[in-house]
Amino acid sequence: MEDSSSRHRRPPSMEDVAAIAGVSHQTVSRVLNSTGKVRPETRERVLAAIAQIGYRRNETARALATARSRVIGIITPTFQHYGPASTLMSVQLAANDKGYLVSVAALPEFSPANLRRALEQFLGQGVAGIVLIVPVTEAATELNKFSLPVPAIAISSSWVSEESTIPRVGVEQRGGVRAAMLHLKQQGCQVVSHFAGPSVWFDALEREAAWHEAIEEFGLTAGPIFRGDWTAAFGFAMATEISRGKLPDAIFAANDQMALGTLQAFAQKGIRLPDDVRLVGYDDEDASAYFYPSLTTVRQNFSQLGYEAVDALIRQFDGQKAGNKLLPAELRVRASA
Repeated sequence: MEDSSSRHRRPPSMEDVAAIAGVSHQTVSRVLNSTGKVRPETRERVLAAIAQIGYRRNETARALATARSRVIGIITPTFQHYGPASTLMSVQLAANDKGYLVSVAALPEFSPANLRRALEQFLGQGVAGIVLIVPVTEAATELNKFSLPVPAIAISSSWVSEESTIPRVGVEQRGGVRAAMLHLKQQGCQVVSHFAGPSVWFDALEREAAWHEAIEEFGLTAGPIFRGDWTAAFGFAMATEISRGKLPDAIFAANDQMALGTLQAFAQKGIRLPDDVRLVGYDDEDASAYFYPSLTTVRQNFSQLGYEAVDALIRQFDGQKAGNKLLPAELRVRASA
């Protein structure tokens, strides 16, 4: 017979939780997995019992019992930029909300060797599936060469080959740019310049293409275009350069950080926004509403993006097909335009 001292020496079990909460083992399982119907008051009793005894689920044993790992691998570029960093966080939160842990492989560059190493690492861990954050064209080119033995989902606004076997979710970049350019036209702007992002990034290519399309569709005039590197420092340099000549009516910056550098350069030159020139960014970073002046920008819903990616992956776990899906972007009008 097991005495109380031996029971306290072993890790708390699901049976202990059930005994304390006065429910069945199956009810505890439903609460832990967020499956089935559980009365709110019963759920609260189970959660209180879990907290009381410090129960932690043994994921290794669970994976053996269900023949399915509860770990999702995430391959991402180094995430110093706002977009990839926000995407990574949203995927991790969505995975955790669905009861999955994550393992992250951050690659300094998307070379075949680095990709193969990351994939081998995840397969060695027995991950259930892989989320691929793919912002650059080189990454998509390399991934199209791989045949993945586990379900996968790519997060990208575009793709090198639409024939890729990896389903994709992303943000529909062109619609957001079109909304921004239409707003500028309605504000009376005729000449619109573009501070573009790096030409190897899908988002930069999509936003630049949409800028060209809007110039033509709305009968606008293309001002000077400068290609940057997503940083505020480059935005500052581009704005300093453009201020040496006749200013355009407006500038569409491909991200908020380059817009931030633009604001600083114009402030030093005594150029007033929106009186002398209007400015629109992209991303809607948390701080963009507190720039001076507050930044008109295009918002990407990174939280929804993460949940859509994880949901698409889990559907594949259950034998369902996951198609490509692009989420809408939304213009946020503030003082700069």
